[in-house]
Formats: sequence, C-alpha cells, structure tokens
Amino acid sequence: MRIEKLLIITGICLGLTAAPTLVSAKDAVGITPDMSRVKVKHNGKTVTIMRNQDQKNEVNKAFAKTSRKCPPFCIQPSTLAPGVETIAETEMLHYLKKVSDGDKNLLVIDSRTPDWVERGTIPGSVNIPWTKLNIAKSDPFTISDILKKQFGAKEEDGIWNFSGAKTLVLFCNGMWCGQSPNNIKSLLQVGYPAHKIKWYRGGMQDWEILGLTTVK
Repeated sequence: MRIEKLLIITGICLGLTAAPTLVSAKDAVGITPDMSRVKVKHNGKTVTIMRNQDQKNEVNKAFAKTSRKCPPFCIQPSTLAPGVETIAETEMLHYLKKVSDGDKNLLVIDSRTPDWVERGTIPGSVNIPWTKLNIAKSDPFTISDILKKQFGAKEEDGIWNFSGAKTLVLFCNGMWCGQSPNNIKSLLQVGYPAHKIKWYRGGMQDWEILGLTTVK
C-alpha cells in the first residue's frame, strides 16, 4: 500500500499563528513551495483553496479577454492612494485564513456587482457591490448602515469614528476593473483610514489565471 507523505504548513510563510494544517504531498501544483492548500469558511461551510491540479487546464474564458473599452475598463495604477496597501495572492490567502479563524477585525470584500459574483468569487469573501458605497449611486442611509453594521465604524455627533473599524481587503475583476478602486475611493472620501484598507489589484483575473479555487 502506498503511504502518502504529509507536509505540515507551519504558517510561517503567511505569518499565521493558528494550529498547523496537514496537506497532501500528492498535489503537484502547489501555491508556494511550503503550501498547497488553505481551508477557509464561506457562508458557514469549509472550502479548501488550492490550485487546479490539471496541468493542461486553461483560464476561464470570462477572464481570457485581453482588451476592453477604456473608459471604463482602464488599467489601474499599482498604488491607488497613499497608505492603501496593494497585495497579491499569498497576502490574500493570509487574510482569508485569519477571517476563517475568527478574526473579527478583518473583512474580505468582493466589490463587484452581483451578476459578476454569480460567475464565481473568492472563498471567504462577502459581496458589497461598489454601487452600495458610491455616493453618486447610493444613499446616505445605505452607506451609513454598511459602515456601522458591517465595518464596525461609529458615528458620534455627525462625525465618523473609525478607531474600532475593521481592516478591509477589497478586490474585483482585475487590474482593468474599477469596481474595488471605486469602493476604496468612496471609503477614503468618508474618512476611512487608508492603513485599514488593502487592495488585491490582480482580482479575479489573476486568481483564475493561477487556477485557484472559486465558489458560486
């Protein structure tokens, strides 16, 4: 009988302090040399994030298109605003794992409209469409509710207090997509601290290109 070797993710590469996770050494396509799978919670269910093991697999056709009319689908800069950190996949996995482990000070947000989310999203994220936070498209009551009930901000005498607000990790369709940048700019306009905002610039396009797990 073949005995499968087990590797232990120590969490060092992600900066995690949670208990080690066992992963199978049979995964030919890992995420990093020390990590092949990450388990997260999505809508109350455990989802294992890994890369597609079929080495002949090709990218989702929805993200194979190279050219979209600009505007509105213009290439985004690497830095959106001073203090807002731009992150990549390993950092995204780090935040997803922390949220899954019960960190109430973090929220991973899919900023896309529901029609895009229905095609697939990153496990562990919640959908808050950019239209809900955009001052021109939403209303003060909707924005206020999101800031209070989902982000943990407080309003005191008409002034927003973000000292206890969550760190937000936002993404959309990719480096040509303006939905998460719009959300981020809207948040900065109302005074949300830049250091509490992270932006996954690669978004769904890079996530799909790398063959990482999505959920519908």
